Amino acid sequence: MPTVPLSETVASLIPRARAELAELVSFASVADARQFPKSECEKAAAWVAAALRDEGFQDVALLDTPDGTQSVYGFLPGPAEAPTVLLYAHYDVQPPLDESAWLSPPFELTERDGRWYGRGAADCKGGLLMHFTALRALKEHGGVPLNIKVIVEGSEEQGTGGLERYAEEHPELLAADTVVIGDVGNFRLGLPTVTSSLRGMVLMEVRVATLEGNLHSGQFGGAAPDALGALIHMLASLRDETGATTIDGLDGTGEWSGLGYAEEDFRRDAKVLDGVELLGNGTIPDRLWARPAVTVIGIDAPPVVGATPSVQAAAGALVSLRVPPGFDVGKTARALTEHLRAAAPWGARVEVTLRGSGQPFAADTFSPAYRAMAEAMREAYDEEMAVAGQGGSIPLCNTLATLYPRAEILLIGLSEPGAQIHAVNESLSPQEFERMSLTEALFLLRYAASQSAGQGV
Repeated sequence: MPTVPLSETVASLIPRARAELAELVSFASVADARQFPKSECEKAAAWVAAALRDEGFQDVALLDTPDGTQSVYGFLPGPAEAPTVLLYAHYDVQPPLDESAWLSPPFELTERDGRWYGRGAADCKGGLLMHFTALRALKEHGGVPLNIKVIVEGSEEQGTGGLERYAEEHPELLAADTVVIGDVGNFRLGLPTVTSSLRGMVLMEVRVATLEGNLHSGQFGGAAPDALGALIHMLASLRDETGATTIDGLDGTGEWSGLGYAEEDFRRDAKVLDGVELLGNGTIPDRLWARPAVTVIGIDAPPVVGATPSVQAAAGALVSLRVPPGFDVGKTARALTEHLRAAAPWGARVEVTLRGSGQPFAADTFSPAYRAMAEAMREAYDEEMAVAGQGGSIPLCNTLATLYPRAEILLIGLSEPGAQIHAVNESLSPQEFERMSLTEALFLLRYAASQSAGQGV
């Protein structure tokens, strides 16, 4: 057995993790063939598969999922009677958005101001390296005391359900006693946090048509129905005067009873401009974690530069709707569809298409695995574990909870507010990476010990 503490072993592994993260970030693995070549995702998947083999994983496989993407699976056998823990991450990333707004190239890991910058650094390629670092540290301290499965998804950011459907068709593949989802993060830098709830998601594309073709606004404007104007009217109906989401048939009065979030802290984290009001009412956690929240994330309309004086014949938008636990996304999607159709003015023709979805998720935070995680976080951070909600969605969580109802599911990760995931200049705190890698290694040790002592379910 090594004489150095586990924390020092983890620290010694950070340079290797950084080098590997740079390799992973270099793949522009955006799972959207309309924007980036599919080969970038294939390269990332192949890298993950090779890394699993190098770590001694067996049965490593590239899984062709029904949505046309690849997930990567591997199994690391432990002691014969030990429990099985499934570790999850995803290699696909969000588009870089405005590349000119990045202070360094989005697909080149760059160290600046004590952070590592690059698309996917925190969400969630760093999460995969967190898993690897924890396992490597344990190997140097007597071995991994559990059976370990790893699944690395290729379409989490799309919400197209490929891995969920694959898991449903192969229910034995991901069976585990406990699942560690490495795709969320701490409520604040340095505050160890588990996520107890995830909002579900409905991603809806709406198309509006009013004319056979564009018309000269000087000749026809004032009487000819404007598709872009109709679309704006419909989108505006999704919020009330305070900015709160108001969709017919959806309850917007939920309340959050867990961790608080001061308004001034939220304004700072969200980088809200001075004088600009926040949306909605109720507490900040109510609005973030307990109520539906709609966002228009894209509009098809002529850009300002090059626009002509025309009445638009057609327009479109992509609408994201997040819903907390207790909402069913199927009913939510129907409510959103019906609301948009009813809000269309002037008899405009409306086409609404579901582009992605994921059910909300709520965890049992009083299970043996959570007790082991609380102990691990206390030792790694010298802070008590906080329990928070998460505005994002991870569709696989509900699939796993349905397939394996006795499995404990824990959500941790690297996406604290400063990481700015999904935005330009996404980054990762190396200190947070080190402490979370240590946390995971300590958790695996404590969870194994609790199960061998007969304290598990």
